[in-house]
Amino acid sequence: MDAIQGYLLFLAKAVTVVVAALFLVAGLAGAAGGGRGAGQERLVVRRVNDRYRDFERTLRRRMTSPGGWRQRLRALRAPGAARPRRPAGGGRPRIFVLRFHGDLRATQVESLREEVTAVLTQARRDLDRVVLLLESGGDMIPHYGLAAAQIQRLREAGLHVTVTVDRIAASGGYLMAAAGHRIVAAPFAVVGSIGVVAQLPNLHRWLKRRDVDMEVLTAGEYKRTLTLLGRNTPEGRAKLQEELEQAHRLFKDFLARNRPGLDLERVSTGEYWYGEQAVTLGLVDELATSDGLLCDLAAEHDLYEVTWQQRQHLGRRLGGTIGRILERIGAGYP
Repeated sequence: MDAIQGYLLFLAKAVTVVVAALFLVAGLAGAAGGGRGAGQERLVVRRVNDRYRDFERTLRRRMTSPGGWRQRLRALRAPGAARPRRPAGGGRPRIFVLRFHGDLRATQVESLREEVTAVLTQARRDLDRVVLLLESGGDMIPHYGLAAAQIQRLREAGLHVTVTVDRIAASGGYLMAAAGHRIVAAPFAVVGSIGVVAQLPNLHRWLKRRDVDMEVLTAGEYKRTLTLLGRNTPEGRAKLQEELEQAHRLFKDFLARNRPGLDLERVSTGEYWYGEQAVTLGLVDELATSDGLLCDLAAEHDLYEVTWQQRQHLGRRLGGTIGRILERIGAGYP
């Protein structure tokens, strides 16, 4: 037992040293990178149709024999021969393609809000559409709530929004997906996990055995419910459970407004399902991959992928990583 306790103490010291070192490196990198942030933000727009056309030309070129190419060249040089022309896209409906890869704090929402703003400056109401390629296991409610609100901005502007899920849209990720008009998922994509959870370890008894007191002072009865180092109370547990139930109700109310056909009692248990099961339950509308969907749409639409690129210096990246670790330990939201 003493060996285990000694190991735990050593581990705590090692973690403390590593975190302190990371803070030091982040501070030095931030100081070195200060003043170099200007000009590192830009909006990148790529015409997806051109990418597909390049694929087609490259493959056809590789599959055509040299003799076949000579015949095509002679045909093109013949008098009155029609020259291939790039299809004009001015009158065709346009589809703006956005991508969202979610982490615990939905940090990409900062880019998403800029991309949505850019799309809204050019999109034609009731004519153009948006396809969001989403992959996220969800996590913190306020962050994913903001991401879902960005999708609602598109809906309020009169744009039809299709959300595609190739791998996973769970918890906060599914909250985002439900903000669109239509959800398309791959057959084995993971969908659902409509629930709320909080968890954290408590070291109070371990500290007491070592005669270490932990004081938790609050102004407000429920300023702190559960704590990592202090003594947790039945009242604190009950209050946190009440807050989790309230957040769950908000989640279900959002789904009731955006996907009214769902059987909420059936799907809001915290379980997840694969794409084929999710179609039956009404969680998704169609089975397809994002690649197949975009290829089909490219035949009659002009597709533009819109990406907001923001380069972060090392200090901000390390600081964000440390903050996420500490925030996860302190709050306990998975």
